Amino acid sequence: MSQTKTLTTASGAPVADNQNSRSAGPRGPLLLEDFHLIEKLAHFNRENIPERRVHAKGSGAHGTFTLTRDMAQYSSAKLFDTIGKQTPTFLRFSTVGGERGSADTERDPRGFALKFYTEEGNWDIVGNNTPVFFIRDPLKFPDFIHTQKRLPQSNLKSAQMMWDFWSHSPESLHQVTILFSDRGIPDGYRHMHGFGSHTYSLINAAGERHWVKWHYKTKQGIKNLPPAEAARLAGTDPDYAQRDLFGAIERGDFPKWRVCMQIMTEAQAAAHYENPFDVTKTWSQKEFPLIEIGELELNRNPLNYFAEVEQAAFGPSNMVPGVGLSPDRMLQGRVFAYADAHRYRVGTNHQHLPINAPRVPVHTYQRDGAMAFGNNGGAAPNYEPNSFADAPKQAPQYAEPPLALSGAADRYDHRVDSDYYSHAGALFRLMNDEQKALLINNIAGAMDGVSADVVERQLQHFYNADQAYGDGVAKALGVMAK
Repeated sequence: MSQTKTLTTASGAPVADNQNSRSAGPRGPLLLEDFHLIEKLAHFNRENIPERRVHAKGSGAHGTFTLTRDMAQYSSAKLFDTIGKQTPTFLRFSTVGGERGSADTERDPRGFALKFYTEEGNWDIVGNNTPVFFIRDPLKFPDFIHTQKRLPQSNLKSAQMMWDFWSHSPESLHQVTILFSDRGIPDGYRHMHGFGSHTYSLINAAGERHWVKWHYKTKQGIKNLPPAEAARLAGTDPDYAQRDLFGAIERGDFPKWRVCMQIMTEAQAAAHYENPFDVTKTWSQKEFPLIEIGELELNRNPLNYFAEVEQAAFGPSNMVPGVGLSPDRMLQGRVFAYADAHRYRVGTNHQHLPINAPRVPVHTYQRDGAMAFGNNGGAAPNYEPNSFADAPKQAPQYAEPPLALSGAADRYDHRVDSDYYSHAGALFRLMNDEQKALLINNIAGAMDGVSADVVERQLQHFYNADQAYGDGVAKALGVMAK
């Protein structure tokens, strides 16, 4: 017979009575000296860390990445050094605009944030289930996200502010077209593709850099929810995607994705007819075909949602030798913003938490701050350079090759290319009649009640992408077509 565990306080002291507070007599007031009562109430008040400003509602699971292709010509990263090698991963899915209590079946992009626990440290790729994004300059990110949240006065979502922003931001049309298509509401997280979205880079042992787009192709097949069914589930099972993912892994039906990449040389990028670092556009798969390099499998559910999903912290600033960033403006902004959000939301030492901690020794001169786990560096020096032979030293052999830059520093207009429409138009023309009708009806429904000036401005974007696109939305809105 197992021995009963003794209840303790967080400091390890045994608790004699967990049912009754200390009071001055059976009917008297409570005593401040009841440290157990105070500790329980104080901890309870702080159990909710601030939710993420974006991607607040999410699900996550542990898994593995298995390499299936020789990557030596592209990257020196050790996770790519042997075919068949497996690297532990953690993947967090999410909706973008909703709060933690929102429904999983809202029309919204889905986050697809992937952490690799490599033998050289942690590598994070932050992306979505779409290959593009609404904007291409991080200066506009706070403005955009405000339009996806709530009005300051009424605290209600507003179609007017969403479409007002989009109509003033024509570069958003490609992502808007995807969002209101049949793929705007995935059937859970298992039946959707993932994308790194941004342009990243790989660097090989010879110091050669290649630009790369990451794609994760679901092996479960694409499945999406009709709007009426999504609305029903939002009211009856708002945690539908969480339930589906957790249940599938529990029963051993492990979801898998083919990990693929598109590759572009620096010379090809310099001569490319479009900016290859523009996250509102995709790369042609005819010119830059998908190369399959491995398989991602999710095979273990978290034991504790808060510890492993809510406290999980991803950021493109987490890199290992052999991988890198790019001049993608949005990616550059996220390098700062993601890590800074974690410092605010979880704490200065969020990297120490088990879900975020690398699986390799860490040698840093960072010290102190809230929740500094372990011995906080012990007696080792907290400055560098220093005269200690056994203290951590920089390793120049891991330096990235130089990236050629040119031009005077200025605030360059990112809309100078004026091509906001060709990609959205091409996507529209790829759709069959049923998909086009669904897209148009979804847009018209979402624009219900939007002011005439915003409607007129947004309609012009649809027309610029494709005449039939504009005609269809105009007809659905009851507006005279052009």
